Amino acid sequence: MMAATMKGPVAVEDVNVTFEDQQKINKFARNTSRMTELKNEIEAKKKSLQNLQDASDDLMMLDDDTLLIPYQIGDVFVSHSQEETQEMLEAAKETLEQEVKGLEDRVSAILQLLGDLKVQLYAKFGNNINLEADES
Repeated sequence: MMAATMKGPVAVEDVNVTFEDQQKINKFARNTSRMTELKNEIEAKKKSLQNLQDASDDLMMLDDDTLLIPYQIGDVFVSHSQEETQEMLEAAKETLEQEVKGLEDRVSAILQLLGDLKVQLYAKFGNNINLEADES
């Protein structure tokens, strides 16, 4: 978790924190938090994607084309042919891949914004502010 905190016991030079500066610090903190949430969401979707891929691989190994395969839709399992189930798995994978791409694009945009805010805040506060991730 990144924190926008003042370093040290007393600042070497007294820097006045304006309302605008405080807004930038708050924006930095909010976006850092949002980026962490997005990264967690991406990880969860990638796990789901891997599960779909595993199910798809297992389905391809089946010898019997006449078997009906149960496919979960919400809380209900519906049986489909092997081919229909394969198509449904592919559609679900494509949807998840698009969602992951969208989330990754949002993370990139936030990283750009955080980079810009870091430049502005470090330019004004120098070593008196810490905008780096805590390694705890």
